[in-house]
Amino acid sequence: MSVFVKICGMTNEDDALLAVGMGADAVGFVFAPSPRQITPGKVADIVKRLPYEVLTVGVFRDQAPDLVARTVHETGLRAAQLHGHETPADAQWLASRVPVVICAFPAGDPALEHVDDFGADAILIDSPTPGSGEVFDWSLAEGAPVNRRLILAGGLTPENVAEAVRLVEPWGVDVSTGVEAAPGRKDPIKVQSFVRNAKAAEPPQYESVEGLPFNWQEDG
Repeated sequence: MSVFVKICGMTNEDDALLAVGMGADAVGFVFAPSPRQITPGKVADIVKRLPYEVLTVGVFRDQAPDLVARTVHETGLRAAQLHGHETPADAQWLASRVPVVICAFPAGDPALEHVDDFGADAILIDSPTPGSGEVFDWSLAEGAPVNRRLILAGGLTPENVAEAVRLVEPWGVDVSTGVEAAPGRKDPIKVQSFVRNAKAAEPPQYESVEGLPFNWQEDG
C-alpha cells in the first residue's frame, strides 16, 4: 500500500473532484477561520458527489466537541481533524462519536509525548505556524511516537514531497497551499504532480498498516 495522500483546503466541488480523480486518498475542508474556510452547507453538497472510498475530513480548531461531532454528521464527513488546543478528553469524546479522528500537533510539541492519551486514529505533524505553507525542519518529526499513523504536513510541494517521504517515512502526507494556483483554488498540474511524486517515493522499508487506512467504510 502506498503513502496516504490528503489534499486539504477544498473550497469548491471542482477541486475536490480533481483531487480524487488524480488519486488522492482524502480531501479536507476547513471550518476554522482561514482564506480556505467553507460552510457546512457547501461541504454537504460536495461530499455527496465524492466516491465513498475517499476519506472526507473536516478541519476544526478550538471548537466545542459537540459542535464538531454535529458538523461531521450533518455534512456527511467521515473524519474530524483537530488542529487547535483540544484536550485528550475532547479527542476521546469525539473518537467515540466520529468514525475517524486525526489530531494535529506542531513539530516539536511536548504534547507528542502523551499522544496516546488522545485516542486518535492518526496524528498529523505540521509546521509551528499551521496553514502558512512554510517548510519546517523535518528532523523535528523524529519526536513523534513510532508505530503510529503519522501524517506529515507543513510546506509540502510537488517538488519536495518525495524527499520528505524518504527522510521522515510517514504513513501519509497532507498538502494545501503547496498545490494551489491561488488561495482556495487548486492547480491541476500541481495536484497531479504531488500525488504522483508522493506515491512514487514510498521508501523500500516503508511498512504500511494492513488493509484500508481506516475502517470508515464500515461506518455510516
